[in-house]
Amino acid sequence: MIAIGCDHGGYALKQDIMAMLTEKGYEFKDYGTYSSESCDYPVYAEAVCKAIKSGECDRGILICGTGIGISIAANKFKGIRAANCADCFSAEFTRRHNDANIVALGARTIGSGLALKIVETFLTTGFDGGKHARRIGMIAEIEERELN
Repeated sequence: MIAIGCDHGGYALKQDIMAMLTEKGYEFKDYGTYSSESCDYPVYAEAVCKAIKSGECDRGILICGTGIGISIAANKFKGIRAANCADCFSAEFTRRHNDANIVALGARTIGSGLALKIVETFLTTGFDGGKHARRIGMIAEIEERELN
């Protein structure tokens, strides 16, 4: 199950992504926002992160104007590795090397066509493990020490 959320700046792009997810048969849950009315992105970052941390969802998609603010908010949660991606190479390697569980997108910085390709790349790429798993473990150790 995929968790998806956005603020007002990402609302239109979220609609496009949900249509693509439906077309391709992905199961997802929409955590809002549900309109283009101004709202605060940390609320939706928190909802998506909690869905992943609880095990209700495996991966997430977050969208705001730039993808920056919403990814910063998401990365405040232990166990969340949110990557702001603006190209398919980054989406592939954040999965392969970082085992990212959330892709963040900037609705004002990339077009819908590219965003859909980034999401598809993110969802179809696995984690390479090996030396990268050791590094993810090191990140988890930092989280334990610093995110109290």
